[in-house]
Amino acid sequence: MGRVDLAIIGGGLVGASLALALQEGAKRRGWKIVLIEPFAPGDNYQPSYDARSSALSYGTRQIYERLGLWSEIARRAEPILQIQVSDRGHFGAARLRAAEEGVPALGYVAENAWLGRCLWRALDAEVVTWHCPAEVVGLEPLVDGYRLQLDDERSLDCSLAVLADGGRSGLRGQLGIGVRQQPYGQSAVIANVTPSEPHCGRAFERFTEHGPLALLPLPENRCALVWTRPGEDAGRLLALDDRQFLAELQQNFGYRLGTFRQVGTRNFYPLSLIEAEEQVRPHLALLGNVAHSLHPIAGQGYNLSLRDTLSLAETLLESPAAPGDFATLLRYRERQRLDQQLTVGFSDRVTRLFSTGAPLLAGGRSLGLLGFDLLPPAKRWFARQAMGLGIRADG
Repeated sequence: MGRVDLAIIGGGLVGASLALALQEGAKRRGWKIVLIEPFAPGDNYQPSYDARSSALSYGTRQIYERLGLWSEIARRAEPILQIQVSDRGHFGAARLRAAEEGVPALGYVAENAWLGRCLWRALDAEVVTWHCPAEVVGLEPLVDGYRLQLDDERSLDCSLAVLADGGRSGLRGQLGIGVRQQPYGQSAVIANVTPSEPHCGRAFERFTEHGPLALLPLPENRCALVWTRPGEDAGRLLALDDRQFLAELQQNFGYRLGTFRQVGTRNFYPLSLIEAEEQVRPHLALLGNVAHSLHPIAGQGYNLSLRDTLSLAETLLESPAAPGDFATLLRYRERQRLDQQLTVGFSDRVTRLFSTGAPLLAGGRSLGLLGFDLLPPAKRWFARQAMGLGIRADG
C-alpha cells in the first residue's frame, strides 16, 4: 500500500478530530494522512432515541470553532445552561449558571453519531484518505516509522502511527505499553430517559450512598443518564422492566423533572481509572481512551482527549521535522502533562468524594456544597474545570 506521513488507527471522534486539526497544515506541507477504521463512517445521520452522546465542555466548543466545525455541530448540540449538584439525604446543594460565568452555555451534549457525521464530512479527501473497513492487527517498528499489518494481509508504512482505537486496544498491549489501573468497584448504567417536565437546559449531578448519578439535557427533551452503581448491582438494574427501572430511578433522583415517562435501551460497563504508562515513543503517539480513560460522571474524558488532540496537531505542525520525530513528540507530551495530571486528579477526586457513604465524609461533602455559593472563587474554579478552561484559556 506504500507509505504515508501519518496513519491514524481508529477513525472515531478522536481520530477524526486529529485528522481535521492537521489537514490544513498537512496540505501546505504535502503530508498524506490515512485513517484506518473497522466500521465505515455513516454519512446519512438519522436521529435515534437510543443514540449515545458526549458531554462537550465550553472549551471543546472553542476548539471546534477554531477548526471551523462548531456551527455545524451546534445544529444538534443541546446547551447546558445550568448544572445542579445535590446530595441525596443531605441538605447541601449547589448551582452553576452559564450567565454567572459570562458564557452562552457551560457545555453542550451531542449525539456521537452527529459529531461523527460533522467530522467526517469536514475531512478533505485530497489530504485524508480512509482505509475502511479495515483493522490493524500488528505494528512493526522501522528505523523511520512503523509498518502496519492489516487484517486483509496488506501492509502500510508510516512516519507516525497514532493509536486512537479506544480503551480496549489490543495494539497497546501488543507493543508492550503497560497501564496503571485503579478500579472504582462500580459500573455505569447508560440510557436515555424522557421526563414529564422540560429540562430547560439543566444538567444534574446527584450523589447517593451507592454512587453518583448524572442527567444531561438532550434534544427533544430527552436526558442522557449515567447512573453509577456498585458492580454487582448494575446487572440487576438492567434486568428490571422499564416500569421498575424508572421507579427506582425516580426514588434516587427525585421529582426535579417531574416523573420519568420513558427509558430506552440500557447498557453498562465497569469503571476504572486507566492511564497508559507511555503516551509517546519514536514514531508513535497514543490518543483518547487508549491513553487515559476517566470516570464518566465528571464529563472530562472526551474533552481532555480533544485538548490532547489539538495540542498534538499544533506541536507537529510547529516542528520543522517530519511527523514521528521523537523530540517533537516529547514536546507534545510535556505540553499536555499538567493538563492531564490536573484533569485526571480533578475527575478522580470528585468521583471518590461523591461515591462514599461514610457519615463524616458525607457530612463534610454536604457542608461543602452548601458553602459553594458563599465562596465565589471556589465556585469559579470548579466551573472553569467543568468547562474545560482550567489549564488553557483558549480551550
